[in-house]
Amino acid sequence: MQTHSFQFSGSAACACNVLTISSFCLALYCFVTRPAAAESLTPVSPPQTDVPHSAEGGTEKAVFAGGCFWGVQAVFQHTQGVTSAVSGYAGGTVAGPSYRQVSSGRTGHAESVEVTFDPKLISYGQLLQIYFSVAHDPTELDRQGPDEGTQYRSEIFTTSQAQQNIARAYIAELGETHAFAGPIVTKVEPLQAFYPAESYHQDYATRHPDSAYIVVNDLPKIENLQRLYPELYRERPVLIGDIDR
Repeated sequence: MQTHSFQFSGSAACACNVLTISSFCLALYCFVTRPAAAESLTPVSPPQTDVPHSAEGGTEKAVFAGGCFWGVQAVFQHTQGVTSAVSGYAGGTVAGPSYRQVSSGRTGHAESVEVTFDPKLISYGQLLQIYFSVAHDPTELDRQGPDEGTQYRSEIFTTSQAQQNIARAYIAELGETHAFAGPIVTKVEPLQAFYPAESYHQDYATRHPDSAYIVVNDLPKIENLQRLYPELYRERPVLIGDIDR
């Protein structure tokens, strides 16, 4: 029986990757792999410490890193109360980095998503709950799924002291209750700067739903969001392309 090796090329994605195989093998690969990915969610309780929903106007920003930004962006674009989710880079020392620079692992940056949200509709704690249970696996150190390197680390970049307090307290809660099989490796640091990624990385999961990488790694995250948080799920994502028009 002929066997096929699946090679991922960094030219197409987050080391984010394309499969250079025949259409038949690609369909078979997705069929075999997707069910396992779809079961990777870990339901967690909401944080005991949170900022209550605000009656005042205005929006807030939160920045999350958790592997390839395509999937993290897609999850929050499908979340009620989120007005914008932008893929980009945070946590490093290079100003205005390119994807190629970040992919080298030498800039200190992590692929991240800047989430703008309406606190009247969703709280920071609810965003954290989605981040830990659906958007990524917080027990994987310097990697996420097929992507390896410090640029794929699990990290929360806080934009206020309140966010930092809530995030640190929540990680402690999840650790104390053994919510995950392994220890949580998520870092929490104040945001120094966020740099939007190149335009071809924005709205990637929506624009390329048939990509093998998206089918295997990211569509299950959106499905899990809908399954676990139906009251927070929005069918039509809020896209960068819509905002720009």
